[in-house]
Amino acid sequence: MAEYVEGLSKGVAYKVMAQFQEMMRQQLESSMHEELEKLLGRAAADKEVCRKNFEGFRNLFHRFLQVKGPSVEWIKIKRPPEDSIQPYDRIAAPGLPENVAHSLNKLVVVKLNGGLGTSMGCKGPKSLISVRNENTFLDLTVQQIEHLNKTYNTDVPLVLMNSFNTDEDTKKILQKYTHHRVKIHTFNQSRYPRIHKESLLPVATSLNMSGQNSEGWYPPGHGDIYASFYNSGLLDQLIAQGKEYIFVSNIDNLGATVDLHILHHLVSQPNGKRCEFVMEVTDKTRADVKGGTLIQYEGKLRLLEIAQVPKTHVDEFKSVSKFKIFNTNNLWISLPAIKRLQEQKAMDMEIIVNPKTLDGGQNVIQLETAVGAAIKCFDNALGINVPRSRFLPVKTTSDLLLVMSNLYSLEAGSLTMSPKREFPTTPHVKLGSSFTKVQEYLTRFESIPDMLELDHLTVSGDVTFGKNVSLKGTVIIIANHGDRIDIPAGSMLENKIVSGNLRILDH
Repeated sequence: MAEYVEGLSKGVAYKVMAQFQEMMRQQLESSMHEELEKLLGRAAADKEVCRKNFEGFRNLFHRFLQVKGPSVEWIKIKRPPEDSIQPYDRIAAPGLPENVAHSLNKLVVVKLNGGLGTSMGCKGPKSLISVRNENTFLDLTVQQIEHLNKTYNTDVPLVLMNSFNTDEDTKKILQKYTHHRVKIHTFNQSRYPRIHKESLLPVATSLNMSGQNSEGWYPPGHGDIYASFYNSGLLDQLIAQGKEYIFVSNIDNLGATVDLHILHHLVSQPNGKRCEFVMEVTDKTRADVKGGTLIQYEGKLRLLEIAQVPKTHVDEFKSVSKFKIFNTNNLWISLPAIKRLQEQKAMDMEIIVNPKTLDGGQNVIQLETAVGAAIKCFDNALGINVPRSRFLPVKTTSDLLLVMSNLYSLEAGSLTMSPKREFPTTPHVKLGSSFTKVQEYLTRFESIPDMLELDHLTVSGDVTFGKNVSLKGTVIIIANHGDRIDIPAGSMLENKIVSGNLRILDH
């Protein structure tokens, strides 16, 4: 083909190549369609659910084949207009109306609950990991909403978006909340086929989720919330009950509680100017340089993720001075707007191509989307620059140490930073690989240290902490390979570096 094209004039060669590429795309789509139909033909149950899933996947695959070059042109990126990202203080300034219940009864809380706790060495849904006083992420969420419903005599429901990885275990646990004052609904996000990196055809040979075949499937990122929520029928059900907005957040973000000021701002807008989408953003620190940010692009507010940034501009993207804010993934979205955009097939999110290597060494890709990327599809979208306290994710045991410590107090499911801490920022904590798994991490602390005056903690190697240890300033503890360091009970370490081998023996 290449030799044939070389002998043609430039214009004709371009046309021939374009036609050839189009033919290849059509061939790939046709092959994918055949493979999906074969998989459906082997389905024993849930054929209709699978068909809806495959419809969504086919649309994503079609768009993936159409994409030429980067999804953004760097030169077209502009800073968002001043009024498109409002400071939280301005939103909160008018105060709350007497009838807060009126606003709350229009709200639904949605938690993204598709993730497993494998990165922290746990089996099953991440939401079932204990994070504070034996309470799991899910316990804290239920307590928060129950507190709202009791305080204001309202009916704010909780909706969990599960994945096929978390659905069964989550549903078993939900029985324990039967007598709590919270209605809990669940729906499942889609199940999409992983595809071979080279052939771009599905890895799975059947819809079966057991054995090797289970590796052939994946939940396609939280951008799938719009389609799967709509397809579940729950969206229509909630609209019929008079619900107008959902507050969406990651279940592992312990700062993502219902904010009454943001909710009041949304429901108090006149009908024609209703804001359909709010993204909570917060100031970037050096720990957040990879977080997505808001830009103006072709006249629309848009989320820019690091994966979309050309390699030559990555350092610029990470700059704290140029891109000052990042997306917390706390989002407030209009339910009628989701319904409208789904029915018009107008939900347009950039595709994230996520390469993976399966256990057998096979290279695959999975096509995903991010929930915040849909901001450009909604009318009167707005960013609100919220306090850092609304972004408290627990991704690692280093994060877990912070939320388990005396830096925070727990009340009605919500964590609040202690007034005894002089600085509103959290300390920078970096625990080494000996602490990665939750079970091992817990055995290394007889009790969680006092961290009220801590700025920075680095721990590496075989280190254990006795009871009532106090850490202040910058503390670095490094046990070399083969050595062990036991920090004795009652120790106070302030601006200290501890290294080598330190063992306190009981007498």
